[in-house]
Amino acid sequence: MALTPTETRELLARLGHTPRRRLGQNFLVDGNIVRKSLELAQLAPGDCVVEVGPGLGTLTSALLGAGATVWAVERDRALFAHLASALAGPALHLMEGDAVEAPLAGLPDALAPSAKVVANLPYAISTPWMDAVLSGPLPCRMVLMLQREAAERYCASPGTGQFGAISIFLQAAYDAAPGHRVSAACFHPRPEVDSVLLNLVRKQGPHVFGADDKRIVRRCFQQRRKQLLSVMREVSPADEPRWGELLASRGFPMTIRAEAVPVDVWIRLLAGRPHA
Repeated sequence: MALTPTETRELLARLGHTPRRRLGQNFLVDGNIVRKSLELAQLAPGDCVVEVGPGLGTLTSALLGAGATVWAVERDRALFAHLASALAGPALHLMEGDAVEAPLAGLPDALAPSAKVVANLPYAISTPWMDAVLSGPLPCRMVLMLQREAAERYCASPGTGQFGAISIFLQAAYDAAPGHRVSAACFHPRPEVDSVLLNLVRKQGPHVFGADDKRIVRRCFQQRRKQLLSVMREVSPADEPRWGELLASRGFPMTIRAEAVPVDVWIRLLAGRPHA
């Protein structure tokens, strides 16, 4: 059960801890949202689950109570010490560190494909963390609490201003299943915006972009107002003719911009490139 706002304030006071906005420390205080997170994750006893930024341990306790083995990474030293004391046990693998550097909390690669991620992601690290996870190996499902702006960017459609490199990397590997809107009132301290429980299910044939391919996609979106082939002339001149032929074969104009190219076409565009 989630701590109430009063219980959360009391625990923070006992720990002598002030929530740090820089680390996105907005603690969940709504038990219904905790239960919804586990429901969307289709959690079952014995599941291997990764949690990012467990904070005071509300979600962690629920995951452990449901019979999961939890791998968690917490950057805040005081909260790490609290968790290590309050929730110590063989089912919790807790590490102190930066989630961007350890996106799956030290989970062995061999366990990742069958693992699930259930986490309340701090906004400041949401995109770099997601980018790191999408380098593989890929968890089978992710249920992520995100600020609405981040969730909309991840699920954006081609042709919209929110569609960008991270949209492509994510949508190439995961389908978005129905999620859940979350009010700012469900957190302490209360954030300025509402959040979304994003429910992501790994595709049957997920595509993972290599580091060089990611670099090219990002470069194309850094100049998103320029025509895509003009950008490619600067970034990778040898690829420009093949890209032009492929785009023409799909009926796209030569003046197309990066944000108008669908995910499956991006995969095709980059598929023929040599990799180091």
